[in-house]
Amino acid sequence: MKVLEFTYHLDDIDAIAAKVLENLTSKIVCFNGDMGAGKTTFINALLKTMHGKDKATSPTFSIVNEYSIPNDKVYHFDFYRIESIDEVYNFGIEDYLSSDHWLFIEWSERIEDLIPTEAQHINISVLGQSERILRLI
Repeated sequence: MKVLEFTYHLDDIDAIAAKVLENLTSKIVCFNGDMGAGKTTFINALLKTMHGKDKATSPTFSIVNEYSIPNDKVYHFDFYRIESIDEVYNFGIEDYLSSDHWLFIEWSERIEDLIPTEAQHINISVLGQSERILRLI
């Protein structure tokens, strides 16, 4: 399993997003990190790199947001508030997972058993107020 690690300052997030995008081999990407680590901020940088016009907002209450990018869509999930796997099935997770669209999943560990093996994982850790370490697995 190949692991790439990037240490970056928030001012350089767009450049790191471009490097990460170049190294993704799956359209299913799980984002892990503590609350406030910058998962949604990094998703915003990825959307910008993908030439999306939308600004990502955390779908904590809506569970999923949809963003348009040229010739595709990005579905952005946040499972922080999920209390049972039944909630995930109730909104049709299977349809999203079987689509050929981009899936960006925050708090994926809450639905770990449903994540396909081809999914990639991005772990973000806080180094300082404006510095992060990102590991792409």
